[in-house]
Amino acid sequence: MKVRIKKKNKYDVVELNSEDIRRDYNAPRNLDSGRAYNYDYQSGMGNTKSSETYADRRGLYDNPYPVAVLTPQKVTFAEKHAEDINEWGSTAFVMLLIIAIFMGAGIKYRTDFMRKQYEAERARLAEIKEQEKLVIETPEEPEITEEEPEDTTPEPGFKAVYREDGVIDLLKSHVQTMDDAPMTSEMQELYDMNPDTIGWLSIDDTVIDYVVMQTPEDEEYYLDRDFQGNYSAYGCLLADTDSQIGSGTEENNYADGSIPCTNIIIHGHNMRNGSMFGDLDLYRKQDYEKEHSIIKFSSLYEEREYEICAVFLSQVYEKTRTDVFKYYKFFQADTEEEFDDFYNNIKKLSLYDTGVTAEFGDEFITLSVCAYHTENGRLVVVGKRVK
Repeated sequence: MKVRIKKKNKYDVVELNSEDIRRDYNAPRNLDSGRAYNYDYQSGMGNTKSSETYADRRGLYDNPYPVAVLTPQKVTFAEKHAEDINEWGSTAFVMLLIIAIFMGAGIKYRTDFMRKQYEAERARLAEIKEQEKLVIETPEEPEITEEEPEDTTPEPGFKAVYREDGVIDLLKSHVQTMDDAPMTSEMQELYDMNPDTIGWLSIDDTVIDYVVMQTPEDEEYYLDRDFQGNYSAYGCLLADTDSQIGSGTEENNYADGSIPCTNIIIHGHNMRNGSMFGDLDLYRKQDYEKEHSIIKFSSLYEEREYEICAVFLSQVYEKTRTDVFKYYKFFQADTEEEFDDFYNNIKKLSLYDTGVTAEFGDEFITLSVCAYHTENGRLVVVGKRVK
C-alpha cells in the first residue's frame, strides 16, 4: 500500500506494506489498505476513519492514497549500526589473529637464535678447554731423597698440637701421663667426665665456686658452653691457652710433673645476677677484699691458695699499641726484670694497697672479668701464691 509519512510537518508518499509500517513505525496491527489511520506515536493514541472522512477533515480531497500519519519509533545506536558492528568485529578478530601469529613467530625465532648462540659458545669453550689440556706439560717428578723421619714424640709434661699448616706446637700438658703424679680423687672424677678440666676455683663466702676448663686448640670453646658442652650464656671459667697449670705437686718440687707458669690467667663472664665472675666487681671496695682475700685453686694434682695483692681496672688494647701495660700478655717471668715489670705495674694500678708484697720467683693467679668503665674494659684481681 502507499501511505503518507509525516516528517517534520511534511508528508511523503512511500510504498509500504502493513508489516513494514508495524515494524518500523510501531503502528497498530489493524492498519490496512482500506482504512485511513491517524496515529500519534508520542501520545500512544490513534483512530481510524474512512478515507473520505479523514480526507475531508484534513482537506485532502484529491489524495488518492490511504493516509497514515506516523511518527518513526526511536532506535538505539547499537540497533541502528548492528550490521556495521558485526562487520567491524569480524575484521578486528582477523587482525588480532594475524598479530598473534606474527608475535608467536618472532618469539620462536628469537628462542631458536639464542639457543644456537648458546650451543655455539658452549662448543667454543669446550674446544678451548680441550686445547688447554693439551698445552699443559707434565711436571717433572721431584727427586726423592730418603731422610730419617722427624721424631715428633713430645717430652714428658708436654703434648703435641698439630695445626692446619702442618706445624707442631709442643704445649705443656695438663693431661696425666705415665710419669705424672696421681690426680686428687675429686679432680679425677671431674677429669673422667670431661678431660678439658684443669682445676677448680673458689673464694669462701662468695658465689665463685666453679670448675675451670682449658682448650689449647680453641681458647673460647667454653665461653658459651657448659661443662657438658651444651650452649650456655654463663659459659665456664676459662684458663688462658698460654697458662701452664703444671702437673705434679710443689711438695715434690714438681719432679713428678711440670712446673706451673709464673702467672695463670682465668677469664669469666660478668653476669648481672652476680654468678660466674659477676661478684668480682665487689673488690672495688677494700673492706670487701679484706674479708675475701684468699683465692683457692685446685689443680688436678694439688690444692693451692693465693692472697690478693692488687685490684685494678684496665682494658684490652689494640694489638699495635706498645706504650701500654697489657697484663693479659704476662705468663712467664724468666728474668727478674720481666717479673718486676709486671709486679710494679699491677701495684701502681691497684685501687688500694692490700699490704701483700711479692718478689722474683713468686707465682700469681689473675682473675679477669669484663668491666664497663671504658671500651673493652676489664676488672682484674691478682693473687700471690701462698700455699
